[in-house]
Amino acid sequence: MRKPRCKELKSRPRSWTLCCKWHRATFKFEPTDEDKRKKLCEGIFKVLVKDVPTTCQVCCLEVLRILSRDKKILVPVTTKENMQILLRLAKLNESDDSLEKASEFPVIVESLKCLCNIVFNSQIAQQLSLELNLAAKLCNLLRKCKDRKFINDIKCFDLRLLFLLSLLHTDVRSQLRYELQGLPLLTQILESAFSIKWTDEYESAIDHNGPPLSPQETDCAIEALKALFNVTLDSWKVHKESDSHQFRVMAAVLRHCLLIAGPSEDKTEELHSNAVNLLSNVPVSCLDVLICPLTHEETAQEATTLDELPSEKTAEKETVLKNSTMVYNGMNMEAIHVLLNFMERRIDKGSSYREGLTPVLSLLTECSRVHRNIRKFLKDQVLPPLRDVTNRPEVGSTVRNKLVRLMTHVDLGVKQIAAEFLFVLCKERVDSLLKYTGYGNAAGLLAARGLLAGGRGDNWYSEDEDTDTEEYKNAKPKEELLKPMGLKPDGTITPLEEALSQYSVIEETSSDTD
Repeated sequence: MRKPRCKELKSRPRSWTLCCKWHRATFKFEPTDEDKRKKLCEGIFKVLVKDVPTTCQVCCLEVLRILSRDKKILVPVTTKENMQILLRLAKLNESDDSLEKASEFPVIVESLKCLCNIVFNSQIAQQLSLELNLAAKLCNLLRKCKDRKFINDIKCFDLRLLFLLSLLHTDVRSQLRYELQGLPLLTQILESAFSIKWTDEYESAIDHNGPPLSPQETDCAIEALKALFNVTLDSWKVHKESDSHQFRVMAAVLRHCLLIAGPSEDKTEELHSNAVNLLSNVPVSCLDVLICPLTHEETAQEATTLDELPSEKTAEKETVLKNSTMVYNGMNMEAIHVLLNFMERRIDKGSSYREGLTPVLSLLTECSRVHRNIRKFLKDQVLPPLRDVTNRPEVGSTVRNKLVRLMTHVDLGVKQIAAEFLFVLCKERVDSLLKYTGYGNAAGLLAARGLLAGGRGDNWYSEDEDTDTEEYKNAKPKEELLKPMGLKPDGTITPLEEALSQYSVIEETSSDTD
């Protein structure tokens, strides 16, 4: 079956639905048909301005959505009048009080999709969106549907359009943050998507055996996270107590987000990735809500489970304790453990480190620098007491080995943040860093800090107990911190004496014997 042409659509309106099915994945268009597509767009707006049946409106909007992917045809049709037609159909006018007619929902969704494409592809539409105060209209629509799950598609594309506007216009970010109260509004959208039930001011109930989020709830949450990221881009400093409270509420919602799953592994990864990006915008002083004291129920459950094991089975008790919930010093560390696992998966991916790895590494570094319990928990997980003293620090499959390998990565930003993370876990003590990473791997950081001769960084950390193992204490006097190295003929590094001897052999075998 051949694809229907634009000319045929005017004479056969019933074939519009068929056309949409054919062109659903079309993003490139024939230049020769450009004028025809422009005329078709103009004709669609002439139909939409009239009082036509809902099914006809949906068909027109579906065709317009596909056509609006072509930037060239949008110049003559992107007018204030046409934008206002789409705003009216999307129920974005202030006069529209409610969303009661379910039959209108497909028209609203398709209108929002068209607006997303047009705003993204047309600078004229971007300017008109400011004149028409589109951001305020979108927030108003969100308030009408924030607690109603059966219109998730409307929320999703409303949020996507809000994200686009805040991405394209810095003025919109400021308007959303202060004038439109976008921070609490978008946070409430997340609460609704996650069905959060609060057990305390900054603590929510987590059902580990509950069902995953639906695809619609996940998509809605991802769009809200992206919009919130833009709104909070410049919020790393907090000056008012009300701001601190709101950021803590948002951080608590993001903690809940990290502890739930989407409908698939890929969607869960995307959800958590956007949560990590947003957490990077939260003032670090407000990230204390990522950990919380164990509840009475959790404490009682662990005590019961542990009491059922014989007293001599210490290892089994530790396994039960760690499997039931990640606990450190009486605090629930599940969210931090999720972030640590997320970081390791990004390392194992082996690509796109700057975009995929550095945000979570930076987040964990700042959390560790400010929050003692988080640092000590991560030190326990990443840099446990050193027992393997025979292999080089970069050799192996532990998280420590992987991070040490990153300390010599070709990307300067990646190796700097990896080294900084380990340095902070070592309380910025040079001797402790060298113990876990080796001098060669740490040389770049130490040179940049002026600490090649030893010492410690500028930040103050509490004193911890000695964590040196017997294996390390026995090996420490035999360590060679500085050892001359050279390049072998094949380009690999080896002790200098061995490298020189190999070059001597090459010279002898290649010399003229006449």
